[in-house]
This record gives sequence, structure tokens and C-alpha cells, in this order.
Amino acid sequence: MSVSAVPATGTLYVVATPIGNLDDISARALRVLGEVSLIAAEDTRHSLRLLQHFGIATPLAACHEHNERDQGGRFLARLQAGEDVALISDAGTPLISDPGFHLVGAARAAGVRVVPVPGACALIAALSAAGLPSDRFAFEGFLPAKSVGRRARLEQVREDARTLIYYEAPHRLLESLADMRDVFGGERLAVLGRELTKTFETLQGLPLAELHDWVASDSNQQRGECVILVAGWRAPEGDDALSAEALRVLDLLLGEMPVKRAAALAAEITGVRKNLLYQAALDRQKSS
Repeated sequence: MSVSAVPATGTLYVVATPIGNLDDISARALRVLGEVSLIAAEDTRHSLRLLQHFGIATPLAACHEHNERDQGGRFLARLQAGEDVALISDAGTPLISDPGFHLVGAARAAGVRVVPVPGACALIAALSAAGLPSDRFAFEGFLPAKSVGRRARLEQVREDARTLIYYEAPHRLLESLADMRDVFGGERLAVLGRELTKTFETLQGLPLAELHDWVASDSNQQRGECVILVAGWRAPEGDDALSAEALRVLDLLLGEMPVKRAAALAAEITGVRKNLLYQAALDRQKSS
């Protein structure tokens, strides 16, 4: 009695593509894109130009944020039938603020082999050249479009010691820099990475207040793809340090009296300079 062989599943390749300079695509990525049965692309029209440039004729199918959940089963069925599929985004590494999470998750849950084909990634490219600490960093993706939501998100990481990395659309760049300046402080160092690997690449590092004004003064810096990196928070030292006990006393007094009086009384109790406690009280009111 013969037993029909169960076909092996195909492989889902997660392929990084250039973020600007086409020379940044790897030889492995070109080989995979040419050999798979199908390419799942964020924007088929955009990706078609890339494939045509390299003479790759593999069929394309759309896999974007609006259809990923519905169409994921289509790609999964082909993978389970033994075909190999490549997943690409418009630029850089898929799933990094791009679609693909649901497809990759479904493929892994179904026992399909998922293989990364690494390459360009805007946040890593920016971090590598920013001159900010890179041993610990937090990628925060895109901030909310509205200022209220944006400031609330920034407040959550105001005292995060890691380098913070954001993607931002050019038409919201100035607004986001202004909110970062107001929440993190104008003296906090930041780096703008714009149009990375492209002809008009910019890497400018300045304190947030100066960076905002620099971008505001040059409309050319308000175009293209943007990465913003912000230095992590550093606790004050020496005379500028506030102990946990001083803050506890200040918080208790703020619950009972106006800011100025609370700061003055806290200074008498703790011995900490009144102006330092007053600024801390104002900061706490802003974040509450």
C-alpha cells in the first residue's frame, strides 16, 4: 500500500531592499528575489521599478497594511503547497514600521520556515553615524499625528536613559521637533538623519532647540524620509541632583499648597536649593 508523500512547505524569505542607493542591495537578496515563486510587496508599483532595474521577472502581489490580514491566507496557502515566497517593503527591512507582522506570525504558527535576508535599515544606518550611545537604544517608530498624543508618548520616555529613535513624515517634522524640545528640554542633544543614502543626505546633530530652528530656517530640510535620534536622559549630578527623599517631600507639599510655597518649604526641610525644587515642581505639574 503506497502512502502519498506530504509536500514540504516552502520558505518565506523576509528580504531587505535599499532605502535609497540601489547599490546597497545584497547579492543574496537579488538571488532570492529571482528564485522565489512570488514576491509579496507593500506597493507593487514601487517594487516593480526596483525589480525591473535588476532584471527580475518574479510575479508581485500586494501585501500592505490594508489587506495583510485578508490576503495573508493566500500567501500562506502557496507556502504550504511548497512554493517559496519573498516579503519586501517599499524600502529597508520589512516589519520595521512596515507591514508583514501578520504574515510572518501566521507562517511561523503554521510551521513554515521563515528566513531573514538582512540589509538596509534606516534606523540602524542613522544610529551608526549619529555619534550617540548605541549600546542601548529604543526604536519608537512613528509618533502620533496629533500633538496631544505625541506629547503623551514623549512623556512616557522623558527619563529613559537609552538613545531614542523615531521615524517621522516630513510634513510633521517641525511639529515633532517642537514637542521633543518642550518635553525633553531644548538642551537635549538630537540628530536628524534625512534622505539617508540618497543624493541630499543630511546628518545634523544639535541641541533640540537649535535643531528645530535650523530645520525651520531651511525648507529643504523639511522634505524626504526622516529619522530623529535623541540622546537618552541623564540624571543630574552634584548640586543639581535631587534625591528621592527630596522629591517625596516636594510631592507631599505640592498636594497641599501652591508651587512656589511648596518649593520654598521643601528647601527648608531638605536643604536642597529652592530654585532646583521649583523647577522640579514645574516639571512635575507639566507631566501630571
